[in-house]
Amino acid sequence: MKIIITESQYKKLFKEEKEQKVLKIPSMKFFNNDWFLLQKFLEKKGNPPYSISGDLDLRETQIKSLGNLQIVGGNLDLRGTPIKSLGNLTSVGVYLDLEGTRIKSLGNLQSVGGHLDLSYTPIKSLGNLESVRGNLDLLRTPLSRKYTEEEIRQMVDVGGKIYL
Repeated sequence: MKIIITESQYKKLFKEEKEQKVLKIPSMKFFNNDWFLLQKFLEKKGNPPYSISGDLDLRETQIKSLGNLQIVGGNLDLRGTPIKSLGNLTSVGVYLDLEGTRIKSLGNLQSVGGHLDLSYTPIKSLGNLESVRGNLDLLRTPLSRKYTEEEIRQMVDVGGKIYL
């Protein structure tokens, strides 16, 4: 017996990859701006991929991982934290501040909608970064000693100034 089905029916029956939905967190206000309360909530949900629509201010905390965070719609401030990896983060809508962190690579990060501050970090790789719509600050980093402004612009589409 032969059964003919459409491509969309086939995809419903035999998904090549199970797509996990991204949990959308509208604002940290729902968790009283408490990162650790959010983490407990996510743990109960099985640690799904998630996004935060607003700002995320974690500066001067002891955060070491963003877990399965994929997108921050507003600002992400990680200044002065011991974080070493951005994990699954692919996009920050406005400003990303990593000044003084231990970050060595931007990993999966593809875009920053505003400024990106990497000053005073041991950053050695821009990872998958494609665009920064604002300024890119690389003051006192290994990258500022290794590349010229022109070379960085060939690697990343920077809309503003590059500080070396």
